[in-house]
Amino acid sequence: MNGPAYWGIAGYPISHSLTPRLFELVGAKLGLTAQSVYIEADSMDEFETNLNNLQGDIWLSCTAPLKHSPQARLAVSGPEGVNAINQLKLQNGKWTGTSTDGVGFVAACRHIGVEPNGSILRMRGGGSAARAIAAAWAEEGGSIIPLEGRRELVGGPWDSAIISEGEADLAIDLDAAAGGGQSAELSAKQQVSISYGEGATAEDFAVIMVAAQHLEAWKHLYTPERAADLPSLSLLLDRLSRFN
Repeated sequence: MNGPAYWGIAGYPISHSLTPRLFELVGAKLGLTAQSVYIEADSMDEFETNLNNLQGDIWLSCTAPLKHSPQARLAVSGPEGVNAINQLKLQNGKWTGTSTDGVGFVAACRHIGVEPNGSILRMRGGGSAARAIAAAWAEEGGSIIPLEGRRELVGGPWDSAIISEGEADLAIDLDAAAGGGQSAELSAKQQVSISYGEGATAEDFAVIMVAAQHLEAWKHLYTPERAADLPSLSLLLDRLSRFN
């Protein structure tokens, strides 16, 4: 198969994003190439204006503030309860998309030795990433202690996993600002962050997660027919560290 004309990242801020580099690394493993793009856009109007300059198929990771808008503007539906997307694919003029934040978080947790099944996650926030993580964590048999931040975690497929107290195995502040923003300290055996900035390394949890959710995007959206040929998460992180 051929790759798209373009692949990359859309949203704001994105100058620190490793996504275009990850596209290049995974693409090289599969023998695919494309032109990498950084589409800075803080609104759907700006996003569509910038896309007018690009002709052909395109694969994009989407970050804030664009995770909700594509559902209505591009007629792409997010998973139940999550109601947001972070991966987009334009092929032959038709958009498709999905959310890989949750499955990427679970894969990253397993990479650092935290098994969701039977574990308690203390989680601050209620936005799209929080809902995706809650859905995936609950599906894997984990429990969640939600903490209200800028937004409350609304009801969803994770309701049966919600508990009010307990010793958390893992904590995450999803209200930390993008680009490496500081997290609030939360009570848990271990705390991680999914916000990274310039200078982040392949040993940082946030980088592990972005690599993990990127692989999930190739598996479920970009090239599902090549899933068996994708690099492992460990191999991708190793190549990322060498690339740096």
